[in-house]
Amino acid sequence: MSFYEFAPVVASPRFRSVDRSFERFVNRAVETQNRQNVEQDDKTWTISLDAPGVSREELNIGIEGAVVRIETTAEARRKYKAAYELPLEIDAANSSAKLENGVLTLTLGKLLPVSKVTALEVK
Repeated sequence: MSFYEFAPVVASPRFRSVDRSFERFVNRAVETQNRQNVEQDDKTWTISLDAPGVSREELNIGIEGAVVRIETTAEARRKYKAAYELPLEIDAANSSAKLENGVLTLTLGKLLPVSKVTALEVK
């Protein structure tokens, strides 16, 4: 009789990037099925998604850094799950979501990077 030892698996940051790559791949595939419109100006991005048959109470929207995740609750009749990675971090305090006539509109504030450059005096 032989015994095997099993070591716990720890997810490294490398696997997280693979997970995000897969998430982006799935999002692109789903985008062909769902109407999506992304617009931007200097301060915000506006993303519009078709979400027929989904109520406000059935939606969970989370912002983490430059990623916004949209997911329906387990009780929702129609399942929806998507994540969008934007080029800059999202300012959650200046963001909003509106569901009207089956269209979800996200207005996401851009968190503009602050320069931390310090000038050095030349002697």
